[in-house]
Amino acid sequence: MKNYHLTKAKDGWSLKPEGSKRATKHFTTDKESAIRESANLLKNKNTAASLKIHKTDGKIQEERTYPRSADPKKSKG
Repeated sequence: MKNYHLTKAKDGWSLKPEGSKRATKHFTTDKESAIRESANLLKNKNTAASLKIHKTDGKIQEERTYPRSADPKKSKG
C-alpha cells in the first residue's frame, strides 16, 4: 500500500507520496476541498493507498484508506 501525506504549504495544501520531496498535487483551496480532491485522486488509482491528513502544526489528524476494502484494521469508524 502506498502512503500519501496531505500537509500544509505556504499557499494551500500539498499531497506528497511518503518519502518524496516533490508534491504529486498542490491545492490552493481550503483544507476540506483538498481532502476531497486528494480522496478522488487516490480512489482512481489501481492500487490501495493510505492518506494521512495533517493538521497545520504538522501532526497527523486522521488516516484514510482507499479503497475502503483495503483497510487492514477491521474496526468501527
